[in-house]
Amino acid sequence: MNSILSRNLFFVKEHVGMFKAANNYDIYNPDNNEMIMSCREENLGFFTKMLRFTDYKRMTPFHVEIKTPSGEKVLSIKRGVSIFLSKVEVFDENENLVGKFKQKLFSIGGKFDVIDPNENTLCTLKGKWTSWDFKFIKDEVELAHVSKKWAGLGKELFTSADNYMLEVNENVPQDNPVRILILAAVMCIDMVLKE
Repeated sequence: MNSILSRNLFFVKEHVGMFKAANNYDIYNPDNNEMIMSCREENLGFFTKMLRFTDYKRMTPFHVEIKTPSGEKVLSIKRGVSIFLSKVEVFDENENLVGKFKQKLFSIGGKFDVIDPNENTLCTLKGKWTSWDFKFIKDEVELAHVSKKWAGLGKELFTSADNYMLEVNENVPQDNPVRILILAAVMCIDMVLKE
C-alpha cells in the first residue's frame, strides 16, 4: 500500500469543463495546497463518451486510476455497465483486488457497503439526502467523513459543487487496506450516487 494513503486529510477537486465526458480529479494536501495524487479516466471508449452526455450517464462503465504526480499508481477503480445497482471493484497498485462496493437499493441520500474480496462488509458509506455529507461507519463508529465544508480551507477552493474534503479518523491504522477502499469510494460517490 502506498504511504500517501497514511494521511488523514485529502482535498478532492474535480476538473470542470463543458462537454467533459471523463471523470478527472486532483487530490491535494489541504495543509499546503500541494497536489499529492491525480484521478484520471484515460481510456474512455467512443460509445461510453457519447452516453456520458445522455440520461444513461449513471449506467456507463468506468475505469479510473489514482496516481502520484510522478506517475506511480496508487489504486484503480472499475465498474462495468450498471443497470439498477452499481457494483464497483477496487484494485491496489499491483492490480490485486482489495475490495468492492455494493450499492443499496432504495437508500435515501445514497448508501453502499464497502466489502473485502471475500464479500465481508468492512464498513458502510451513508449519505444525507439534504446535503453533500457522507460517513463511513462500522459498528456505529465513524471511520471517515466526506463533506463540502472544512474550516481549514479558504472559500476560494469551494467554487465548484464537486470539491470536497475526506477526513479519515486517526484511529484507522495507517497500513489498513480499508484506507484504499475509503479513498476509492470517495471517487465513486460522484460517479455512482451524485451524477
